[in-house]
Amino acid sequence: MAGIAVANALQKRGENVILADDQATKQHSDFARGLNCELVNATDEMAVANVLKRITRLAPAPGISETHHVVKLARQIGLTISSELELAYNFEEQRSGGPRPMLGITGTDGKTTTTLMTAAMLHAAGHKCMAVGNTDTPLIAALDTDTQVFAVECSSFRLANCEHFRTRASVWLNLAPDHLDWHSSMESYTDAKAQLWAHTRAGDVAVAPVDDERILRIAQQSTARTVTFGALHGDYHVQDGRLNTPHGSIMQISDMKRAMPHDITNALAAAAISIESGLVEPSHVARALSEFDNAPHRIEFVEVIDGVKWFNDSKATSPHASAVAIKSFENIVLIAGGRNKDLDLTELASQPQRIKAVVAIGDDAPEIEKAFDGVCRVVRGGSMKEAVHLARTLAVSGDVVLLSPACTSYDWYNNYMERGDDFVRCVRDEAKLSNKQGN
Repeated sequence: MAGIAVANALQKRGENVILADDQATKQHSDFARGLNCELVNATDEMAVANVLKRITRLAPAPGISETHHVVKLARQIGLTISSELELAYNFEEQRSGGPRPMLGITGTDGKTTTTLMTAAMLHAAGHKCMAVGNTDTPLIAALDTDTQVFAVECSSFRLANCEHFRTRASVWLNLAPDHLDWHSSMESYTDAKAQLWAHTRAGDVAVAPVDDERILRIAQQSTARTVTFGALHGDYHVQDGRLNTPHGSIMQISDMKRAMPHDITNALAAAAISIESGLVEPSHVARALSEFDNAPHRIEFVEVIDGVKWFNDSKATSPHASAVAIKSFENIVLIAGGRNKDLDLTELASQPQRIKAVVAIGDDAPEIEKAFDGVCRVVRGGSMKEAVHLARTLAVSGDVVLLSPACTSYDWYNNYMERGDDFVRCVRDEAKLSNKQGN
């Protein structure tokens, strides 16, 4: 999606575009024909080398890793490499009438939720806003709309190749090992995230978690004004059951539509960039959070079957993300597994008091079994349907069944949405079966 959006935007602005893909399909050929541009087989090293000599910059799609042979060759010859965010930012800076404000959000986990919260706060303040970037809409595809403010979800993939990109206010939520199948190392992953604040200007705001010394240090080394957030302390924090800011209280936590521990810290982070940007007042934040519905597949409630609550957290593709979900419940039957991203899955078992049993699924089910060896009972499900049925047999009234895989979905599915949708279907089938048995 981002690659197509970039190609369309570049050609619309008078650029000559050459397309390349490892697996050129008929769809790719039709798209290239529609743009009247060349399509190159990226596995043909000689053709790639010739193309790289003819172009002024490479714009890899976010899914193309920094270790991809085309990217590595481009670096070797000193070719400029620009991400979708970088290109979009540069186009927006040249906009007639001046650039529109952008608020940026990055982190290992919670980016999408915080981006959507930020957009909701901006809407509550009366701004026409879009949630863009690592969402359904790339930033570059939103530039020609009448949007007044952009809430930009900034993945490490998109930040990695930025030389100028900046936002008026931005937050780095957290940092844990992730995407080590894309980045060459944890250092590379951290450096990519740090690009969020590499080009700040005086007057910009960098919002950092007060308890993370690494992120806080990077924020303080930038030219931006540093603001902190945290559950218990920081400029934006919780006190006496209320969300508080340096400008006064926002609201009672009990008035939030959903207030799991991570919802609260995400809300503080979104409030910080929204308020400190000067675009939003605390009353707007309160209105947004009292009505906020999260995107699907993020600790999404599905069903109650025989007193057991079922939740879909298919978006959790790292152990850190799953650990956040696990922290939200007690007495969990966990469904986890898929295709690991070269991450240490033992973090999944770091809260053993919360987990009573595990159903391991997917290609790396053996790694899940190993992570919980000696911790709790582990069984293996050969399909989502079987996993859901096994989880039902392991859970009793008062328990929670949580799909929080800690792995990607690319073994059984095309993406985490398909996985989550399949889980929901299987759970609802189990609910129907339970109703029949009850009758």
